[in-house]
Amino acid sequence: MEYTQIEYEISDRILTITLNRPERLNAYTRVMCNELLDAFARADADDDVRVVIVTGAGRAFCAGADLSPDGAGSGRRRGEPVDDVEEHRDLAGRLTLPIYDLKKPIIAAINGPAAGVGVTMTLAMDIRLASENARMGFVFTRRGIVTEGASNWFLPRIVGMGKAAEWILTGRVFGAQEAPAHGLVTEVLAPEALIPRAREIALDIAQNTSAIAVALCRQLLWKMVGADHPMEAHKIEAKALEWAFQQADAQEGIASFLEKRPPKFPMKPSTDMPDFYPWWSERPFTW
Repeated sequence: MEYTQIEYEISDRILTITLNRPERLNAYTRVMCNELLDAFARADADDDVRVVIVTGAGRAFCAGADLSPDGAGSGRRRGEPVDDVEEHRDLAGRLTLPIYDLKKPIIAAINGPAAGVGVTMTLAMDIRLASENARMGFVFTRRGIVTEGASNWFLPRIVGMGKAAEWILTGRVFGAQEAPAHGLVTEVLAPEALIPRAREIALDIAQNTSAIAVALCRQLLWKMVGADHPMEAHKIEAKALEWAFQQADAQEGIASFLEKRPPKFPMKPSTDMPDFYPWWSERPFTW
């Protein structure tokens, strides 16, 4: 696919996806949604990509859905009846659910305003960093609509029900400085330090970890966060651990530690995942 509303750049095994409609504050459209879906699927299949960074061009991260007639809206045309839930899924949910199933870790580098889908798309990402210039808002009630992108599931798990309720029910816009105290972002940085810090974290993962172990740990975290009992997490964790100890990456990880040298993990997520992966579904997510 040729990208017209995002940029796709790989360096040092780190993919940077840049939302690229700066003249519209990177407002989210059907085109952008499809390009992002393609980019994430492409990255997930590429063993040369270890980590993904998502950021925005210009002064915004993403100002929300483009509400023009040709934009994103709710993912359907105004006045169109909703008879088929699958057909009329919102465009934010079409993005966050595939992100939720990725093998690759994702860092959101929120460089400026992020409202509506501009913030909900980051909830399924793993690490969120923000510029001092960032402002965020779950503004749906102020537009007379409801939350999207499965944010009613993600947000309370990240920040707790009380803060999620306040942000969603008021729809107010808040500064990046408010976000770390509630776990929405891990760091607030000077604008010029945002991407370097994101790359620093990404390089640490790319250079020092097993891609297989990262993929499994990412999904153990996400898929078990809603488990009914810790025994459910223990059962799949124990199964994954038993499998991992028998693999070449564990042998290399232990050997490199004992020999005090950087690891060279040989296994690849494209070919070497365990036969029980993905354990949460009979088949991988359909893009």
